[in-house]
Amino acid sequence: MGVPRPSWSALPAALRAAIAGRLGAAVVTARVAPAGFTGGFAAVLDTAAGGRVFVKAAAVAGQPHLVDSYAREAAILERLPVGLPAPRLRWTLHEAGWFVLCTDAVDGHTPRLPWVPAELDATLAGYAEVAAALADPPAGLRALGLPHLADLARSDILWWEEVVAGREPTPALPEAVRGRMPELVALESRLPRYAAEATGMIHGDLRVDNVLVDGDGRAWFCDWTWVCSGPAWFDVAGLLLTAYADGLDTDRLFAAHPASAGAPPDALDATLAALAGYYLTGADTAPVTVSPHLTAHRRRSGGQALDWLARRQGWR
Repeated sequence: MGVPRPSWSALPAALRAAIAGRLGAAVVTARVAPAGFTGGFAAVLDTAAGGRVFVKAAAVAGQPHLVDSYAREAAILERLPVGLPAPRLRWTLHEAGWFVLCTDAVDGHTPRLPWVPAELDATLAGYAEVAAALADPPAGLRALGLPHLADLARSDILWWEEVVAGREPTPALPEAVRGRMPELVALESRLPRYAAEATGMIHGDLRVDNVLVDGDGRAWFCDWTWVCSGPAWFDVAGLLLTAYADGLDTDRLFAAHPASAGAPPDALDATLAALAGYYLTGADTAPVTVSPHLTAHRRRSGGQALDWLARRQGWR
């Protein structure tokens, strides 16, 4: 079933005291983040002095993968180009066997679904700003040795090939797609080659629950753990899955986005094939340490990617 996020009161007293000490005032309210799929602590904290921050925390012994993830995100945030719509890193802390990451709190909300046109426009425009800034990443960001999407694709994204080889179970597929395994394998196999040509960096996990829209209508991008070298159009395709589910003209939105300029003609199809394979083959293998909602998210996202691809390919 997975585990829920801990509350502020569930954290060790020594950890709560250390966080309050770094903030310079007692924590008076803690609003646990409703989104996300990990069991780590994540909340907006308000202090008695009127300050407000966003804090993530994970136990070194019980959640070492989250500690590594949060530490990587902190290093990335510290090296992002100045001015990007991303929360600013304030500090990190090791205390009471926990690792803590503190950033500015974005006063905003996750985009509403079905997508509100103004919020979708703001999100796409904001990501165009991110993609342009990361097209030539700062030396400090490159120095982190972050992975390349092409390398990840070679080892981790050829899921339909794994299904055909019998190394992954065949996920439940709509009738129109069941006989299309050779096409799915062929399409997803193009992604590593296309990704290898990219020289910039991408967010790597761009989806609606990693976006916040502030009171001025500006989109902010959160959860920067999975930054990698790769083509920005990969992020755009992943973001647009929910827009496709809303019945919007996502072919047009993808083609019109600045990040898609110069993309191979079948870049979107290759990405959708890979995303469908990733989500659907992993839907029933989520570890018990993550949110119980992860399986439903993977099934939903994989179905959206596969349906969009099937429509584009004329399979239905």
